[in-house]
Amino acid sequence: MLAKRIIACLDVRDGQVVKGVKFEGLRSAGDPAALARRYNVEGIDELVILDVTATLEKRLAMARTVRAVAGELFIPLCVGGGIRDAGDAAAVVEAGADKVSLNSAALADPAIITRLARQYGSQAVIVAIDARREGSHFAVYSRSGTTAASRDAVEWAREAEQRGAGEILLTSMDRDGTRSGFDCEMTAAVSTAVNIPVIASGGAGGFDDFVDVFTSGRADAALAASIFHYAEHSVSALKAHLRERGIPVRL
Repeated sequence: MLAKRIIACLDVRDGQVVKGVKFEGLRSAGDPAALARRYNVEGIDELVILDVTATLEKRLAMARTVRAVAGELFIPLCVGGGIRDAGDAAAVVEAGADKVSLNSAALADPAIITRLARQYGSQAVIVAIDARREGSHFAVYSRSGTTAASRDAVEWAREAEQRGAGEILLTSMDRDGTRSGFDCEMTAAVSTAVNIPVIASGGAGGFDDFVDVFTSGRADAALAASIFHYAEHSVSALKAHLRERGIPVRL
């Protein structure tokens, strides 16, 4: 079994890290560069910055924030939020991002996945899928979870892979910020449908939630925010917990 990755997410608005519940009620969680510095020391495997209002406000994620965070890291950095075209992608890469995350732009113009994969390589292109349960399937939403995309999460993940995406960042809108555990059923449905890594997001509340999503959810990586931001759980303790249960993680 390949080592599982633990990823911290910095949801950024107006230059500050924020966190809400089910994409609403955002509250401050600190300075992006300070949190990045702490995570780098604690042993997080990767860091994701998502400008949670960039798409809605039609602006690019703050290059200043990306540079400040990148300057604190020796691990891969992914940036998303408001990346609409190749120029936007180039701006965050130049600011220090190793990967770009596409959501609304990819839904509006799926060919952008292929264009960026050809320019930077598939390993640098992540397609973020925000989805919630609707009946018997998982419905995809765009524009920071405000607009139904009329797409099924499993089918959209398959298409994203075919178009050149290197990873899927799958967020359960139902679980986001609730600390009630990852949606392992949704994660497993997408993970078994594609051959590229799937990052599970939304709902992490304790160490066993990671155990569940790596086993029954079949995730390749798991992303969390609030449980790390407020120093309630350390990355090193989480990795020790996973190793004790036979789940390989990076040192």
